[in-house]
Amino acid sequence: MTSGGKRIVFTGGSGKAGRHVIPELLKKGHKILNLDLIDFPDPKAGVFTLKCDLTESGQVFNALTTHYNFEGYEHGHAEGPPDVVIHFAAYARNMIVPDNETFKANVTSTYNVIEAASKLGVKKIVIASSETTYGVCFSEGVTDYHSFPLEEDYDVDPMDSYALSKICGEKTARTFSRRYGNDIYVLRVGNVIEPHEYERDFPQHVGKPETRRRNAWSYIDARDLGQICDRCINKSGLGFQVFNATNDTITSTIPTKEFLQKYEPNTKVTREMGEWEAPLSNRKIREVLGFKEEHDWRKYYQPQK
Repeated sequence: MTSGGKRIVFTGGSGKAGRHVIPELLKKGHKILNLDLIDFPDPKAGVFTLKCDLTESGQVFNALTTHYNFEGYEHGHAEGPPDVVIHFAAYARNMIVPDNETFKANVTSTYNVIEAASKLGVKKIVIASSETTYGVCFSEGVTDYHSFPLEEDYDVDPMDSYALSKICGEKTARTFSRRYGNDIYVLRVGNVIEPHEYERDFPQHVGKPETRRRNAWSYIDARDLGQICDRCINKSGLGFQVFNATNDTITSTIPTKEFLQKYEPNTKVTREMGEWEAPLSNRKIREVLGFKEEHDWRKYYQPQK
């Protein structure tokens, strides 16, 4: 760990997003303990995984004061609370388990992580919420967005248990930030794209607007999500905040204004949008956190003209 690195407890680091976010954080010199039910998929990364059931409050409190690997026993003192907690662990969507279990596990684990971190004096907590809170991703049938762009002050109104669990997590974050005065940043994470998925998936989506409507024709590169997490770590003093975690541009070959007029004519646009701005807009993370995407989808897939 470099002098500027932080001690981070990361939950769910073995999942689709975490397995790419953690290497980006390691590049920045941070030290990471992964809390998950399965090992980190890359054994060469040097990431120790502590098997932890986050729905058990006692396990969470204990895990937040655990050594980051066996070398910790050489330090001659017990491990203190981390500098940062990043909470990504969850059932990642509906229809993995029954809806009530999705809700119960996601809400309970998020509450336990935020409570334990706050009561242990952790001043920076980052939690993963979801694009699904905007109400269309898992809606029944074809439903409309209220307006574009989708920004953090949107009246989120989902139909499903997964998105509802994420809204409960956001409210939990706000509650504890107000109570303890710590920074708790919520990331409404877009459709996560891993490096190998551009070549596999984008030919099926770009130029076919109906296939990306539930994701608002937006996405987040898993590696850029790592940058966003690092920028959250380095930007302090904001209290409770919600940030859309998406890349800059729409997944279309048609500019945004023209695209929305053609395919979403009944949905109002509330401000002038950038030429290629993603409908699930990341303007706030660019302006507040200084995010600069490194992985525009066009680097990896060039549509046929």
